[in-house]
Amino acid sequence: MGYLAAIRRPPALMPILGIVLMAAASVGSFPSSAQPGATSPLIERPAESAALEPEPGEKAPASIQSSLGTFGDPGGYRELLKGRGISYNALYTNEVLGNVSGGIRRGPIYAGKLEMALTADLGVLAGWTGWSLFANAFQLHDTGGLRDRSFQRLITVSNIEAYPATRLSELWLEKRWGDNRFGLRVGQLAADGEFFSSDTGKLFLSNDWPTIAGANLPGGGPAYPLATPGIRFRYDPDASFAALVAVFNGDPGEQRFANRTGTNFRLNDPPLVMGEVQFRHHQSTDTSRLSGSVKLGFFRHFGRFDDFRFDIAGTPLASRESSGISRRLRGSGGIYGVVDQQIYRPEGGSHERGVSLYARVSGSPSDRSAIEAWADGGVVASGMVPGRPEDAFGLSFIYARIGAGARGFDRDTALNSPGFQPVRSSEASIELSYQAQILPGWLIQPDFQYVFNPSGGIANPFAPDRPIRGGAVFGLRSLITY
Repeated sequence: MGYLAAIRRPPALMPILGIVLMAAASVGSFPSSAQPGATSPLIERPAESAALEPEPGEKAPASIQSSLGTFGDPGGYRELLKGRGISYNALYTNEVLGNVSGGIRRGPIYAGKLEMALTADLGVLAGWTGWSLFANAFQLHDTGGLRDRSFQRLITVSNIEAYPATRLSELWLEKRWGDNRFGLRVGQLAADGEFFSSDTGKLFLSNDWPTIAGANLPGGGPAYPLATPGIRFRYDPDASFAALVAVFNGDPGEQRFANRTGTNFRLNDPPLVMGEVQFRHHQSTDTSRLSGSVKLGFFRHFGRFDDFRFDIAGTPLASRESSGISRRLRGSGGIYGVVDQQIYRPEGGSHERGVSLYARVSGSPSDRSAIEAWADGGVVASGMVPGRPEDAFGLSFIYARIGAGARGFDRDTALNSPGFQPVRSSEASIELSYQAQILPGWLIQPDFQYVFNPSGGIANPFAPDRPIRGGAVFGLRSLITY
């Protein structure tokens, strides 16, 4: 988002990357008790890639390979590479979505995402104990997203929505040591898999990188479909606690033109720092107690941001006396919390089966943020349909409140301009979704959403005397994992 982009570009990340790479190399020179392959880069994936996550108790995701017979691994090359520490996976997502009411236009759209992921255990492949390499790329094809085309809203309708392109996403090296308690990751990173995410909420099509980060950070932040150079340190002393901190280049670049292929590898933007602590309980299958987790985190961008309401002299931007040049404010960011809590666990079931609730809440400075308060949450039932242990269904909501500075600008504009001048407030949506397994590795997902007050109540460009109306969206998604 151009109006939020930082104007100063100190080479903040480049020396940090150099220092960390040297530190990682020195760690690798000492004996390590880490177990190669004990953790998988696929364990924590963003919502749009959640089907790539391993099944409970397994080291690999459910794959359609098991249903293809000899065609599942022609020539046996996949198994051969696996023995040498190399594994690859693919996720093909296709969907048709359409709004039957509201918005600025109606009708269906098609969208597709092919994701390829490669993981290499460098301990097995090259004798580098504790080292691993990960890369993934997308081939994105669609006919226009409902969020922008039909509703011009801020909140996501589909978490695979992106501009058509073939692009690199992540490309990084990681060193694990100390019995896998410590991990250092360096390269091109995306934040939306490890930070600010709810495991329960990944069922929903609208669940993705939270709007409060996507709307407020330059370029939308390091999240699907964009990644950016960075470093991440993780500490996992046991299964009940984890702490993460990361430094990213602060602007991944606008996806349509500035970073269309994901290979810009920008290093000179003001940095974005994220940190999170995670507390988990009763995650194992050998307990009947209800599982849950709490995550607390922050994000801080060190660039400069426009004041939404006032100019450099403190005059309202909508005033006739204003210079029209926004006041520049130093830094922006936010704090957040995430809760996942199981409320029913079937006998002998894992922490991923039964009925669970989730919620995410966040706040950001109101004078420089398009969104100042944001929340989502819902309920998901998994493995509760008789005879269909892999099916899941749920109900969710998302709420986003427009920043006070932007609302104040709207009020000032209404006072100084004739005609209809809407004052934005908030937008929201609800979603009802059912995910059914057709075969291991193939899921079908019918979906319903209702959109309220798109973009907080902006004017309809085709009928400027009234706001864009909310409306109903129906859809069907297919996910095939290999």
